[in-house]
Amino acid sequence: MLHVDPILAATSAPPPFTVGTVLTETRLDSWLALGLVLAAGLYLYGVYRLRLRGDRWPITRTVFFIGPGLGGIALVTVSGLHAYDTALLSVHMIQHMVLSMVAPIFLALGAPMTLALRTLPVGPRKRLLAIVHSRVARVYSFPLVAFAIFVVNPFVLYFSDLYRFTLEHAWAHELVHAHFIMTGCVFFWPLLGLDPLPGRWPYPARALLMLLSVPFHTVLGLTIMQSTTLFGGDWYPSLNLAWSDPWADQVVAGGILWAGGEFVSVTMLAVLVVQWVKQSEREARRVDRELDRQEARERAADAAAT
Repeated sequence: MLHVDPILAATSAPPPFTVGTVLTETRLDSWLALGLVLAAGLYLYGVYRLRLRGDRWPITRTVFFIGPGLGGIALVTVSGLHAYDTALLSVHMIQHMVLSMVAPIFLALGAPMTLALRTLPVGPRKRLLAIVHSRVARVYSFPLVAFAIFVVNPFVLYFSDLYRFTLEHAWAHELVHAHFIMTGCVFFWPLLGLDPLPGRWPYPARALLMLLSVPFHTVLGLTIMQSTTLFGGDWYPSLNLAWSDPWADQVVAGGILWAGGEFVSVTMLAVLVVQWVKQSEREARRVDRELDRQEARERAADAAAT
């Protein structure tokens, strides 16, 4: 039986979960909040630089990156939800879903690497390209490697003592948040991202990989719902929250992971299908233009021969 320091538990117990407390517990002094502001500022500055020189940047990319991308991360880490991420497993699962499956999709659709390559000076641009095409980047961005990391990580976290460790140490919990974001980006960037990446698979293979990821979240969600032991050991009961039942909250947490995984998977496939259709249309237009040019050359040759 694991035991919790009562002083640590008391300082970790937030007030009853309400809309009001979610608003009042908002924290703007974390390193993650600073990182989000910096990322948004750099992205918007890049867009500004492009417009200064008369280049176009799709508004949808900016909206995706700043809104559900960075904004999604802020919603579950900077808002008052952060006050409950070690008190309610269900809140932690909401963070898990947003940080690893929702925000990375929209960050990828924002194409920040493409924006950087179009606005950076020659030296930094070459260094960025060297990183993108490095051996490490090729390994981690390879879809099967990214898929394995994305699928295995939650099982390693929740079915070991690591999760309990993150509850007891704030720095470890913050590190898990960053890890969720990086894991999601590694998985979704090669599948849905618009940035130039080496070794990108064709659309049918990407769709298959996405379909294969669906059962794992279903299995994990159902396992959490049906578990006869509490995740985190006696951490949650030791908080003595009169307004929350740890067992009922764990069932809700599993349901969030199960239903959320299904919803995000369907959304991913929809985005991929749209990209696939647009790419096919561009390819068809390219072929038509080439045929038109070939026909024009043949007419010119016939005219010259006569």
